[in-house]
Parts: sequence; C-alpha cells; structure tokens
Amino acid sequence: MTDLLTRAEYKALAADLAPPRTAFIDGKYRAGSGPKFTTINPATGAVLAEISGCDASDVNLAVTKARAAFDQGHWATLHPSARKNVLIRFCKLITHNRRELAVMESLDSGKPILDCETIDIPETITTIKWHAELIDKIYDQMAPAQDDAISMILREPIGVVAAILPWNFPLLMMAWKIGPALAAGNSVIVKPAEQTSLTAMRLAELASEAGIPRGVLQVLPGDGPTVGEPLGRHMDVDMVSFTGSTETGRRFLHYAADSNLKKVVLECGGKNPCVVFDDAENLDHVAAHVVNAAFWNMGENCSAASRLIVHQDVKEVLMKRVLARVRDWKTGDPLDPANHLGCLIDADHTAKVCGYLTGTALVGGTSEGNFVLPTIYEVGRKDAKAVDEIFGPILSVITVASNDEAVAVANDTHYGLAASVFTANTRNALRAARDIKAGTVTVNTYGEGSIATPFGGYKQSGFGGRDNGLQAHDQFTELKTIWIDLTDPSEGDNVG
Repeated sequence: MTDLLTRAEYKALAADLAPPRTAFIDGKYRAGSGPKFTTINPATGAVLAEISGCDASDVNLAVTKARAAFDQGHWATLHPSARKNVLIRFCKLITHNRRELAVMESLDSGKPILDCETIDIPETITTIKWHAELIDKIYDQMAPAQDDAISMILREPIGVVAAILPWNFPLLMMAWKIGPALAAGNSVIVKPAEQTSLTAMRLAELASEAGIPRGVLQVLPGDGPTVGEPLGRHMDVDMVSFTGSTETGRRFLHYAADSNLKKVVLECGGKNPCVVFDDAENLDHVAAHVVNAAFWNMGENCSAASRLIVHQDVKEVLMKRVLARVRDWKTGDPLDPANHLGCLIDADHTAKVCGYLTGTALVGGTSEGNFVLPTIYEVGRKDAKAVDEIFGPILSVITVASNDEAVAVANDTHYGLAASVFTANTRNALRAARDIKAGTVTVNTYGEGSIATPFGGYKQSGFGGRDNGLQAHDQFTELKTIWIDLTDPSEGDNVG
C-alpha cells in the first residue's frame, strides 16, 4: 500500500501545483481556438485553472497530425518490443510523478486522496503496463487450409482513435483506452470531460517525454458540442471509444452513421444489483461489500451496486450490519486521507442527485455544498430510486421473498453492466451468475474482475466491445486474412 501523507502535506502539494492549461497537440502544449473555460475544485469552489478550450479547427489539426503520424509508421510499424519499452518508460514516469497526479486528480474531481493514491494511480500504471507487456506476446494465427494454400489471420491497428472520457475516473479511464490503443499501434486523440481535464493533459506530456512520437497521443480539452461531436463526425477518425452516459453514447452511434461508419465502442450506464440470497453466510462480510459497492467514489461509478436486493429472511440482520458499516465511511475534505468519501463533481450533478433525497432515509439523506452523505432508502422495485441511474451515494433496498424473485428483480432494468451475488450454495451461485444479464457477475464479493478480464455491459450498458483483457486490445485492431496460393502456375492450364 502507498504510504499516505498527512492532510497538511497534501495541502502544501496542492498549493504548489502548476496545472496545465492548454491542449496537447503534435507533441507540445498549444492554445486551443475554442472558448476558454474554468475548471473548479468542487470541494471548495476555488478556480484551479482557466483552460484554453478547443473547437472543430483544433479537431481537424489534431486528426491531421494523428493521421500523418500513423501513416509515417514511426509508432504503428515500430517493432512490438520497442513500443513496449516506450510504454514501460511511460509507466515509470507516471510512477515518478504519481503524487502530483494524485493531488491534481483529487482537486479536479473531488475524489478522496485516499482513493487517488491507493487505487486510481496504481491501477492506471498497472493497466498501461499490462498492455505494454502484452504487445510482443500476442501471436497472429494460421487457419487450416488445403495443401496448396496458406491462410494467415493478422491483427492491424485501426488507425486514428478518438477516446472520449468520463469525469468520474479521469486517469484510470484514460489508461483503459490509451493502454490497449497505443499498444496496438494506433494514434489516439483524447477528449477528457470538461470538468476533469488536468490529469489527461499532464499524462500526454509524460507520454511524449517517454518517447511516444508526435501526433500519436494528443489531448483536446473542451465540451461535447465543440470537441466531442466534431470528433464523432470526423471523416478521418476511424474509431470512437466512449465511456459515459447512455444518452451521450447514443449520439456517437448517430455521428458514426452520419459520417464514415467509424467503429464505435460504448461503455455506458448501469443500475447494478447486489443480490443477497437467504443462505448467505458471514453477513458482516456481505455488509462490508454492500457498503463499498454502493458508496465507493461517492457512488459516481457506472458499476456501483445501487440496488440491494435482499431475501426477507436475512434482511433485518444484514441491514443492522450495513448501517453500522456506513457510519465508518467519513465524508469530508478530499485531501484528508482520513476521509473515505469526497464530494460530487459539480453543483449541477449535486442538484440532480439531491432530487432523489426524498422520503425517510435509513441513514443520510442530507447534503452540504457538493457533499452528499451516504444515504439508504427502502423502496419498491419500480420506485425511481430503484430504476434511475442516480450516480451518487444513494442505495435502494428492495426486499424479496425468494431467490428466484431476487434474480427477476435484478434483471428488471434497461442496464446490464455488473452484478453481485452472495450465497453459500455453489449451485445457487452458478445459476444466478448464468441467469443475471450483466457483463460481469461476482460471487460473494463486489468488483469488476481484474485487468485480465473483459469489462463491459449487456443491453443499454454497452456496445461494440469490452475494456480490459485481451478483448480490449482486440477492439483497437482490425483483422485481416491473407490467403497465399502455393500451386505451381506451370502445372495449370495455359491462359491465352
């Protein structure tokens, strides 16, 4: 575990921070041509930086530089082991600058420094390193053919990739995209969320310092209409990888249809169930996972288990333990490592979340500024709290009378990203894991698997591919078949 500093030490680092303020295009910082915007510390309301935003002209420039870099082949055709070595150097630079990045991430997003130091930064490094190590270990294939032919199946980089990031995990979601995309040999243009642009721009600078060629990794700060949509509609962008809301994800499918039918991969929302069967054991263990699943990262997490679906026979005992656990999760200054929870991303999102703070809560139910306390309600399965993706620290508890009903309620959603099942019966666990329509189902734990396992959703939670695992690498490549005829032309019929 990372050695944490004190609150005073983190405050001192924050005071000395010099955040980037411009786009990173063609290997250097460059002022954008779009409107300027301020990035705000959501915990205090203080202005962190005034950012030089981009517009369609900057998108055109970045795409031109990305295409030129790809066609020149300085990265795309570099030997796999050489690309690996550059990405490993990149990881070392992130490690060397990890504290600066952690503080910058906390200030920009409201995330607790505890998570930035112990989860986001280490997993960012792990993700990029994992894909770097994979580069020279993925073998292409030969398909069965007759004696007079050889057939080869090759992976080739797609070309120019636009990566559209969310604001809830700025660094980690950037790593999920640029790790496999760069490993495969693509040129990547990153559009960070306008609320959280700082670490993306800094990461691009470190990548350049590591040796990634000009034009191969660029970052364009700005909002959806001025940067996101022009990237989605650009005729020379070959792929869009998007993480964010389902509503915005739909737009990128339209942009692709209206332009060049570029490949689109979407990782969207979730209303994820945590299912507790009547035979679940060690309810203290279950309660710990329930609380972590619902409130980690202030519930601003697409895989948050915001629905607790619990059998009536164990509900009372479990809820006593859950409520006891919640009281240990302190909310406050994100730069204080004693706090498990920071604040929500901005005032608009806080207002949306607070719109669900209605009725009598079992715990929480209040807010101050952008800080919302962990909140639990008992609700019916059709209640808005149990249906809508709130994206905040609100847990809905739904009581069921049977295990079969629990699975049916778990599937009663437009989403299908993740789910958890708690049971002592292996048969029940496997049946539930099979029957629940979600991309990841964990048993007797909460999580998303690991970097080695694919992550993505069913139904309206995902489209077109998976993050993590070999599948993440594959989604940034095209498959090509090469068929070689081995017959001797002299043995065939003469032509002419």
